[in-house]
Amino acid sequence: MIFELGNTLVSEDILKEEFVCNISKCKGQCCVDGDAGAPLEEEEINILKNIYSEVKPYLRKEGIDAIEKQGEYVVDYDGEYVTPLVKGKECAYVIFDENGITKCGIEKAFEEKKVDFQKPISCHLYPIRVKKYKDFEGINYDVWDICSDACTLGQELKVPVYKFTKNALIRKYGENWYKELEQVARLYKEDKN
Repeated sequence: MIFELGNTLVSEDILKEEFVCNISKCKGQCCVDGDAGAPLEEEEINILKNIYSEVKPYLRKEGIDAIEKQGEYVVDYDGEYVTPLVKGKECAYVIFDENGITKCGIEKAFEEKKVDFQKPISCHLYPIRVKKYKDFEGINYDVWDICSDACTLGQELKVPVYKFTKNALIRKYGENWYKELEQVARLYKEDKN
């Protein structure tokens, strides 16, 4: 089932599936695995260029080398803008903590108020993926086996995807859009009961 909210089409999975990142289990593998970097919106390209000098001190040497060789962003095999990778693996903006858990160098700079950009919206929205079409955007739940612990934790805590990603969805679509989504979710739940 698909729900229409403004110029978005929202998959029912966003409302019914449950998810809470369990970073202690997966160690942020979503920032390491995959066949391309994090998807970027067109306006994020200039943002990454403009903030790179402030973010650079937070990055690993390998990430800096990758960015300085490839650029702050690259075009993937689908012709879409993505973050560069380190040797075809992790995102160049990834840093690792003392436990080997991935963090985002951009987000670290944001937390320390060096930049006003939190991180790419695709990262903030995950496990939601947005597909842009000519007249609308499709909002879907991305199922990935490395997130099985997040699904288990989401089920234990009974947190649907749309609630887990609330701040990111508001950042992307605004408060009013999210309030409409909550109404749709309420009606959906009543209908299922």
